Amino acid sequence: MVDSSTTPILRDMVMHLLEKDIASRKGRRMPLPVGPDTAVYCKARDYDATTPIPLHHHPDRHQLIYAETGVLVVRAGMGRWVVPSTRAIWMPAGIGHQVHCIGAVRMRSLYIAPSHMPQAPATPSAVSITPLLAALIHAAASVAQPYHEHSRDGRLMRLILDEVQTLPVLPLHLPEPSDPRLRRIGRQLERHPDDASTLQDWAARLQVDVKTIQRLCARELGMTFGQWRQQARLLRALERLAVGEKVIDVALALGYESPSAFATMFKRRFGLTPSQFFR
Repeated sequence: MVDSSTTPILRDMVMHLLEKDIASRKGRRMPLPVGPDTAVYCKARDYDATTPIPLHHHPDRHQLIYAETGVLVVRAGMGRWVVPSTRAIWMPAGIGHQVHCIGAVRMRSLYIAPSHMPQAPATPSAVSITPLLAALIHAAASVAQPYHEHSRDGRLMRLILDEVQTLPVLPLHLPEPSDPRLRRIGRQLERHPDDASTLQDWAARLQVDVKTIQRLCARELGMTFGQWRQQARLLRALERLAVGEKVIDVALALGYESPSAFATMFKRRFGLTPSQFFR
């Protein structure tokens, strides 16, 4: 328990230590019921809205976390991803992660043996799911284990491996800083993405120089304060749009002056308008 009378900066330092401990752990070890000779294993599960999937890891399998319907918010290490349907997240073997379901979710996960994908990315990332891969995953969910490598099922799984290795990475990631001062800003952005506080406002609250915050953002986030706040807003927008909220309501709730201003920023970041993104 953290004493509520603790000063804000000291309290944030204590919270940072707790969160850092959580981020450094892998959670429950969850091996899968398949041997190393099985290249791909597909598991289908449906979850009710707001279902949390606790911190866990798969020690011997990479995972492609894909939702046919619904939205997933995935946390791993010091990062957070928002994954709507038609997108997925690549999770390397052994990395602890937790998942929160936004709306009812039809999850279809691929578990890939590292020996069958030696050039796999070593860090989590959001990827786009092609119509072909979506159809292959849907078919793979009904494949009985074990399957013969040279059977129709085996050829299906080999095609999945080919497709997975060509998926484009998407900017659906929000880095989470380790510095307690930036973490205080990050918690505010998560709770109130419409907060319009400037760098000068935050410097006064944190009792630091503006340049200190700028240096911390560059070092820990790889982006400016403005880019960080924009990314936090856009990822929150994805969550809300994916469950059916109107563009005008989302735009105004997140602090944009108009729906057109929001749509312009959305397309600049993701390459598609909000309506195109969810097709």
